[in-house]
Amino acid sequence: MHVSVRELKAHLSEYLRRAQAGEEITITSRDKVVGRLLAPAEEASTEQDEVDAALERIRALPWVHAPEKEGKPRGARQPIQARPGENLTDKLLDRD
Repeated sequence: MHVSVRELKAHLSEYLRRAQAGEEITITSRDKVVGRLLAPAEEASTEQDEVDAALERIRALPWVHAPEKEGKPRGARQPIQARPGENLTDKLLDRD
C-alpha cells in the first residue's frame, strides 16, 4: 500500500495499526518513495543480552581461555621466571 506523507500524518494511528498487523506501507512524498512502515521486529534485546552474546563469541575463539570460576584471576599458567641478575619491572620503576 502507498500513502502520502500528508495522508500518513492525518491518519497515523490507523497506519500504525495496519503496520503492526503485518501490512507493509510505503510512504511517498511528491510521488517519490521516502520510507516504509513494516511489521515490528522481534522484541529488542536488553543490554545484558548483548553483553552475554558478545562474551560467548569471545569465549568461542580458540586462543581465549575462559576462567573456570568467576572472581579474581589467579595468574599465568606458566609464569616467566626471572634470571638471576635481571632487573625486574618493579626495580626498574623504583629506579626511575
